[in-house]
Amino acid sequence: MTPDPYEPSAHALEPRAWLRSDAPRLDLCGSWRFRLFPRADTGADPGDDGSDVGWTDLPVPAHWQLHGHGSPAYTNVAYPFPVDPPRVPLENPTGEYRRWVELPAEWPASTTVLRFEGVDSRVQVWVNGTEVGWSTGSRLPVEFDVSAVLRPGRNLLAVRVQQWSAGSYLEDQDMWWLSGIFREAALLGRPEGGITDVAVHAGFDAATGAGELRVDAVTGGGAPARLRVPELGVDVPAGEQLTLPGVEPWSAEVPRLYDGELATATERVPLRIGFRTASIEAGELRVNGRRLLFRGVNRHEFHPDTGRAVDEATMLADVLLMKRHNVNAVRTSHYPPHPRFLELCDEYGLYVVDECDLETHGFVLVEWRNNPSDDPRWRAAYLDRARRTVYRDRNHPSVVMWSLGNEAGSGVNLAAMAAEIRSIDPSRPLHYEHDRSAANSDVYSRMYAPPSEVEQIGRRAEEPHPDPAADARRRTLPFVLCEYAHAMGNGPGGLAEYQALFERYPRCHGGFVWEWIDHGLRTRTADGTEFFGYGGDFGERLHDGTFIADGLLFPDRTPSPGLLELAAVIAPVRIAPAAGSGIAVTNRYDVRDLTHVTLRWTLETEGAEIAKGELPTAALDPGQTAVLEVPELPLTTGESWLTVRAELAADEPWAPAGHVVGQGQLLVTPAAPVPPVGEPARWAATVHSGGHLVGPAEFDADGALRRIGDLLVDGLRLDLWRAPTDNDRGHPQRAAAGQGASLLAQWQAIGLDRLEHRVDDVRLADGALVVTTWVAAAATDVAMRVRYRWTADGEKAETAVRLDVTVEPHGPWEVPLPRLGLRTGLPAALDTVTWFGTGPGESYADSGTAVRVGRFQATVAELRTPYVHPQENGNRRGVRWAELTGPDGGLRVEGLPTIDLTARRWTSEQLDAAAHPHELVAGDRLWVNLDVGQSGLGSASCGPGPSPESLLMPASTTFSLRLLPLVTRR
Repeated sequence: MTPDPYEPSAHALEPRAWLRSDAPRLDLCGSWRFRLFPRADTGADPGDDGSDVGWTDLPVPAHWQLHGHGSPAYTNVAYPFPVDPPRVPLENPTGEYRRWVELPAEWPASTTVLRFEGVDSRVQVWVNGTEVGWSTGSRLPVEFDVSAVLRPGRNLLAVRVQQWSAGSYLEDQDMWWLSGIFREAALLGRPEGGITDVAVHAGFDAATGAGELRVDAVTGGGAPARLRVPELGVDVPAGEQLTLPGVEPWSAEVPRLYDGELATATERVPLRIGFRTASIEAGELRVNGRRLLFRGVNRHEFHPDTGRAVDEATMLADVLLMKRHNVNAVRTSHYPPHPRFLELCDEYGLYVVDECDLETHGFVLVEWRNNPSDDPRWRAAYLDRARRTVYRDRNHPSVVMWSLGNEAGSGVNLAAMAAEIRSIDPSRPLHYEHDRSAANSDVYSRMYAPPSEVEQIGRRAEEPHPDPAADARRRTLPFVLCEYAHAMGNGPGGLAEYQALFERYPRCHGGFVWEWIDHGLRTRTADGTEFFGYGGDFGERLHDGTFIADGLLFPDRTPSPGLLELAAVIAPVRIAPAAGSGIAVTNRYDVRDLTHVTLRWTLETEGAEIAKGELPTAALDPGQTAVLEVPELPLTTGESWLTVRAELAADEPWAPAGHVVGQGQLLVTPAAPVPPVGEPARWAATVHSGGHLVGPAEFDADGALRRIGDLLVDGLRLDLWRAPTDNDRGHPQRAAAGQGASLLAQWQAIGLDRLEHRVDDVRLADGALVVTTWVAAAATDVAMRVRYRWTADGEKAETAVRLDVTVEPHGPWEVPLPRLGLRTGLPAALDTVTWFGTGPGESYADSGTAVRVGRFQATVAELRTPYVHPQENGNRRGVRWAELTGPDGGLRVEGLPTIDLTARRWTSEQLDAAAHPHELVAGDRLWVNLDVGQSGLGSASCGPGPSPESLLMPASTTFSLRLLPLVTRR
């Protein structure tokens, strides 16, 4: 009989908790025999042991596409097959796995369970030629009782995995489509009277400080089980309700766990118990009675070599990186993670929104017709996924909310899921974003709401819902941005603006940046050059390109500037100048005081350290601010800054002593005033060899700079263009929906990517060389009139040259500028950059919290940020001076007072033309931008664009800088 395609499984055991145990376990990970068939109806005989021609070896866990069998494919929303639920294509790649399993002689003769932690997409199992069951629900465990078909000694395990199944319609989760047994598999020997399931109920009463503990057990034959927690003096039968005075609660900041054990006469299960209550009180989301502020990230499981087959070392690396960058929460987008990850969240301290393995986003492209969420025939599949999620993960104190899934529309099956979860575990609030009524959610959740809307929501003054009853209820709910600040490419910008709103409005409980990591797959060109591939790099006909590269980490888990910015914005210790005088230190933790940090200061003049010391650390409670006196400092001449860092006073499990959890700066001595524009020239410019000489600078007849000192220069002229960021490009679906053209489209419409420079006048006036140009694009009358005034500057004529630039917009300028400044080409031998300004990393108008004013040095290569998709990068703002040097000298550039600096081996046009970093080839020039500024970054690749305040609007502008040739003294 043909299986009902709407059913989620056949002969699968009831879901239960993921448990460690001393019962027998036979690991089935390792090498399996494997063969890929083109269709589900052309698989191998389940009795075939895989030894014939055409079979190969494949590791478990793994995805077969990453081992040479087929290719990965990426789509964000679109299903990669015709939308005809529940049917899937006849051409359905199907993997056949074979493994001989030798049962140990001492293997128990009672029940044996075959468990898979995750198989994508449909798994069908035979033991010794007899089918034992099948299941869907790729990122959830499934178990089969194989006792009746096992025999002593050798047993043949045959597994058939289909790439597409009816379940695929529920798994359209903005990720690579990858198939196979990608999590562990094992045989579990279940002893008579063993422990089948455990439910830990461990709450905390914030008013009394008492813990409420009950551990329920399901045992074979109803065998008695006993709970022991030695540290608490607990030794009671399972199921007994206990009130324990004076327990230490669990939180992400102080993840206190008590080791316990549940045992019967035949099995022992270790437990890690955290006393924690998640609740909604007075319209706020609280943990242990305190308002919870998510400083979170969305995390797909990903490794550039193994896809979603993620090992424990990678999970731990993620947790440690999150903790070290001040992240306190994870939304498990868009499926439950490997259970070991949740154990690590328990241990190291991260709040978790545990999301069910559900997304039907592709139905939006067919106007939600036949969406499974509102089709009762899919009810069993929805409930199955909900039950398997909650039963598996409910014992983790880190899990503070359940999420029904993601972008699955609305409908009766979601309501059924919510009711089912509440019946199993009423102790946690529910989350679901895609229904604006919040009918099945205990929080009001949104994606990518701009700051202006977040402020309205914070005041409970948002746009009303059409249903008055739903509107009234929704306004009482806490608000969470389950996705915001799209971290695609260079960005996101505007994080500080969001954080200020989260802290201002108690209703706003923070959110989760999209997302944790770029999903670039490690790939190589024909000559072996390594790069990270994205959609379209693997021959997909339908794909969503670079949209898979939208994380705070690069694929190799190197933190991006976006993660450094997030860490600074959400830092739990905030240090800033106090109003009037002094240093304001604010405790932004939710639970901890500040006795675990040390405040250290350094005083720097022009970036050089002058003095250092330590400030007294106030034992501030969460939310409190103390104003500390500025320490007695030595007198300084030159621009001086006091930097104060909050460092861990002792080792933590996630970072060593000295790790910085917050920093701030105080200007002690301002810079000297800048000489005004238009001062008479001390040394006159002269005509020379058909061109002009101005101090150490030589110009051609058109007034273009050609040499300064001994350095050959490729001009120095107005530049308005930058290689578009992913956020500049925007989201094509938003533009198609009439939500406004992207910044890139606006820029291209007036030709900012193809500007022409016309020289209108070159003259000597009052000892200066004055060059006037007209900068515009073909087919438009929108233009810039630019006046360059060059004067010799310094004690001697050959010391330096000063440039004063005046820019006047002409025509109907209605769009912001990508950048405003100057560009020049210098010899490639200049490889080292030393600067006094902000650093050490890049920064932009709406992304600069992570940098500080100081003196820094880097190679040109180190100034670059290697985004998976090449784009504008590497800008250093507020540069007072910079020296670009090589073996034979170099050039010093001084801002009057500051400039933005970018230096790289290729032009913006070459950067824009490259699809991958390895396509950028260094030439014989170093291309340098010296800017007034650039427009902000925003996150318009999926979210809002830059705030109006961070956009660089055309206006009459005057700026100045000074150039000095540097000579190496041998």
